[in-house]
Amino acid sequence: MEWNLQAAEEIAAALRAGDVTSAELTDEAIARIERDDKAINAICVPDFDRARAAARAADQARARGEDRPLLGIPVTVKESYNMAGLPTTWGMPAHRNHLPDEDAVQVARLKDAGAVVLGKTNVPAGLQDIQTFNDLYGTTSNPWDHGRTSGGSSGGSAAALAAGFGALSIGSDIAGSLRTPAHFCGVYAHKPTLGLASARGMVPPPAPALPVDHDLAVVGPMARTARDLTLLLDVMAGPDPLTLGVAHDLALPPARHERLRDFRVLVIEEHPLIPTGSAVRAGVHRVADALVDAGARVAWHSPLLPDLTEAAVLYTQLHFSGIVAGFSDEAYEQLRAGAAGLSADDRSLDAARLRGIAFSHRDWIAANNSRELHRQRWRRLFAEFDAVVCPITPTPAFPHDQNPARMERRIDIDGATYPYFDQLVWAGVATMPGLPATAVPAGRSPEGLPVGVQLIGPMYEDRTPLRLAEMLERRIGGFQAPPAGVRV
Repeated sequence: MEWNLQAAEEIAAALRAGDVTSAELTDEAIARIERDDKAINAICVPDFDRARAAARAADQARARGEDRPLLGIPVTVKESYNMAGLPTTWGMPAHRNHLPDEDAVQVARLKDAGAVVLGKTNVPAGLQDIQTFNDLYGTTSNPWDHGRTSGGSSGGSAAALAAGFGALSIGSDIAGSLRTPAHFCGVYAHKPTLGLASARGMVPPPAPALPVDHDLAVVGPMARTARDLTLLLDVMAGPDPLTLGVAHDLALPPARHERLRDFRVLVIEEHPLIPTGSAVRAGVHRVADALVDAGARVAWHSPLLPDLTEAAVLYTQLHFSGIVAGFSDEAYEQLRAGAAGLSADDRSLDAARLRGIAFSHRDWIAANNSRELHRQRWRRLFAEFDAVVCPITPTPAFPHDQNPARMERRIDIDGATYPYFDQLVWAGVATMPGLPATAVPAGRSPEGLPVGVQLIGPMYEDRTPLRLAEMLERRIGGFQAPPAGVRV
């Protein structure tokens, strides 16, 4: 039996039954990477020697009677996580020799759970793109169509999963960086509630790995099944050990329901600031139809939904106010001058980006207060609904576009073009208030490309969208392997 495309849960059962060894799984995964990754370029930092040693150790531990959640299961890790002895560059050539001496918290948790780390997956430079390419490691292509992007910034991880390079992966998300690659590559991902999983050690080089609170950004699991997402989230969840004394209790409540017919779901297919392409709209409808057929209560409109335009502007400003912290003084002053020159009546998202970059602390406090009002509105909505279904981006995976003038790029939606970064508004629906969101496959486009949707749940109720994802997987199917001989 070929194990490369099996679910982690199935692999774990086979390991416990003695049907396969971790050493065999690891050799099989490495052989597949060496055979297929030249065309995809998902694994940018292989760690095969240590993986084989970890697999042998896992087999020995199992022979002694040990059993841990991920014992002996091959996995990958996004390049942006520190791993002792391997480079952490964030795709920036200037940091090609940055070798952390300590694992990130989440890498340590993977290893403690018994996982076998095959290597690190590719990212966009600085993690600042919706595609995955950089001058150090090159371009990661979509396993379904090598002329298209795998998404970003966890594009290497999503491509690796779709191609069968390991059963699980871990990524991060501030602008859809877990959800968008999952949507583009036909796999699953979960953006946890803000603060649920420690991100220490996922830090741009050469910054130290400190236990800081991240505004908007989270780390989370990626997998080929919904149940595997829950398996991996249970390994990842919990506060940083360095801040246990001040951390809140992050124990997750159970899913609200165990049957599809008991769910109350709000479906959103339109955003006021960007159209939804026909292929993605069809995916949203496929999920909605499955919910209706199962007896769930489905609504398409609600006055409880927070204002999506205001939310998108808030998200854009908060996001870009954080990004600018790493800019040079010269670049920052240029952008501030651009913001000062904006017309007062310019309400475009490009203007919101510039205004966010130029935020004072006073401005940020005002925006954060507005965010708290949105969180209150979401709490009221989730008193009436259990989950929200909506797009992740307006389109399936788009052709590689490496124009260095990123603000000049455009996204084609059913023949009309729009500003490239405006497609992030859908990611911001969950990111700005810090809500959990699960990306699930929802069919394919007429061109045969994967299409996904996101299931947004109440804060700290991550198990609700995860359980909904699991039940939908049974109704409409889930991950399918890309066909052999994809377009190049």
